[in-house]
Amino acid sequence: MTLRRTLFILLVALGVGACGGQASPPQQSLATETLASPTASPTEMPPTPAPPLYTQPDADIDARVDDLLSRMTLAEKIGQMTLIEKNSISPDEVRELAIGGVLSGGGGYPKDENSPEAWARMVEAYQQAALETRLGIPILYGVDAVHGHNNVYGATIFPHNVGLGAANDAELVARIGRATAVEMAATGIYWNYAPGVMVPQDIRWGRTYEGYAERPEHVAALASAFVRGLQSPDIAPPNLVMSTPKHYLGDGGTAWGTGDSGYQIDQGDTQVDEATMRALHLPPYQAAIEAGAKVIMASYSSWNGEKLHASLYWLTDVLKGELGFDGFVVSDWGAIDQISPDYYEAVVTAINAGIDMNMVPYDARRFITTLTQAVEAGDVPEARIDDAVRRILRVKFHMGLFEHPMAHAELLSEVGSAAHHALAREAAAKSAVLLKNEGNVLPLSKDVGHLFVGGLAADNMGIQAGGWTIEWQGKTGDIIPGTTILEGIQAAVSPQTVVEYNKFGNFQGDPSADDAVCIAVVGESPYAEGRGDSADLRLPTKEIRTLNRMEEACARLVVVLVSGRPLIVTDHIDAWDAFVAAWLPGSEGAGVADVLFGERPFVGRLPYTWPRSVEQVPLGRSDEPPLFPYGFGLTTEGE
Repeated sequence: MTLRRTLFILLVALGVGACGGQASPPQQSLATETLASPTASPTEMPPTPAPPLYTQPDADIDARVDDLLSRMTLAEKIGQMTLIEKNSISPDEVRELAIGGVLSGGGGYPKDENSPEAWARMVEAYQQAALETRLGIPILYGVDAVHGHNNVYGATIFPHNVGLGAANDAELVARIGRATAVEMAATGIYWNYAPGVMVPQDIRWGRTYEGYAERPEHVAALASAFVRGLQSPDIAPPNLVMSTPKHYLGDGGTAWGTGDSGYQIDQGDTQVDEATMRALHLPPYQAAIEAGAKVIMASYSSWNGEKLHASLYWLTDVLKGELGFDGFVVSDWGAIDQISPDYYEAVVTAINAGIDMNMVPYDARRFITTLTQAVEAGDVPEARIDDAVRRILRVKFHMGLFEHPMAHAELLSEVGSAAHHALAREAAAKSAVLLKNEGNVLPLSKDVGHLFVGGLAADNMGIQAGGWTIEWQGKTGDIIPGTTILEGIQAAVSPQTVVEYNKFGNFQGDPSADDAVCIAVVGESPYAEGRGDSADLRLPTKEIRTLNRMEEACARLVVVLVSGRPLIVTDHIDAWDAFVAAWLPGSEGAGVADVLFGERPFVGRLPYTWPRSVEQVPLGRSDEPPLFPYGFGLTTEGE
């Protein structure tokens, strides 16, 4: 072996990369002493040093973290604290800045095509760049896979959390978490910004459907089940797909009219005392941590005027101290910026409060430069930087990224598999809640003579999937593969049944005939976050007009509501024979048809109180009885 080759091997083993990085002085000294030793025989091979401890898979994780941290420059540490949206950075810049994380926001699919294979190629390009840095630290690539791997065309789209809260089946939720993890691992993504563990108290909030229920024990049980399912260690060894319970803390309790970013309630102020905060909003995080959560996302919202991203008490004293959370805290999308109009002050406040990784949507360099200046000025202690990076590295080692940073291509056949679609169909059926069933009109006979189906939501994949589907806000129309509710109905009935569909309820046949049944499938248009904040909780005007027509024309009327929350239906419900809350069932509308026609029984129960009027919102505002209480739901026998 030549002297040059020997020197190269020694330098690589000691952490000196091909990108021009410098090893620490002791390591340089060791290499020099080995090569220049006067006692070494010209024909004798010098001993090959052991590879760096942090690269040894069998070593203790904390020891690996300590070893790697000791080799890092300040620039490399701050790079690890930086999470940037993929459209705002190239792989070359990931390599240059030693970036710690990259994400796809809602709609952040590959530019060339939206397919699982294209996702894998895109993610691996960023990952390869990270591996080519001096220390070869892999990136975390993150997505909001909140109801399946929902940015990926062809992935299985499960019901949103509001529906899973109605099903209230922890084992089902765990299986959904597991299926989601399999589809994510196939694309090389091991970090999921889910589950949402908010406890919504005001259903006017546009994120209500991201929450499982209005009660903390209900949320805690399902959130912890999702964490366990997503992080199952046998899904894609050696990798774990990591959950991110969000948004810490109290985002479900904000007051109407206090919203930030132009919203009414989203990103608003939770105006409660500490005892209420602890009793209502903290338990789901305790349960998620006990289930193995290692990343938690901070909330845009405030607590009595203080931004949660700035709260040393809640982030450090309570979460990391009292609850013993040893993972890392990630900011929400650009949320640090909201702390102060002075960006330097905002960064200093957030990092000192306990934010470990900053989700920077657009400008990584600005954050890196600002935090570097803050450390050099002594406004952010180096010990705080080391603590943050230690937490981030510990999670990366725990996830197995150093051993297998790339996609599990062998799992690509599982993306949108028949088994996963069957699971989504089961979930859609179990999520449906039967709220009215006069004369036991449900379940319907498959041999019914005539079915008249109306409503925009009956034959619209985008409406039944809701927000966070391919695009951030979702989109109406045929945006994902699957079955619409209308297609499910058509497949359920006998060949002799005549099915007539008109989205506006204008039928050619006679919906008042003795052998006729009408099904109105009406719903909200897709939305996400604060854009879905609703002051009146009303259906779209077109859907109300369809209901009016069908109420007048139909002898027997079944109404299926597709929505992310209870809506005000008090003025209409007396005209309906049956009423089903289907929530946002995802890609498998056939699951809704299953309960309408008795293939499966109704088992869902309300996860939210259903108000008679908007004056009963938020919870506790009125002593008058609601239209339906929390936990209400009928069986198909009308009991």
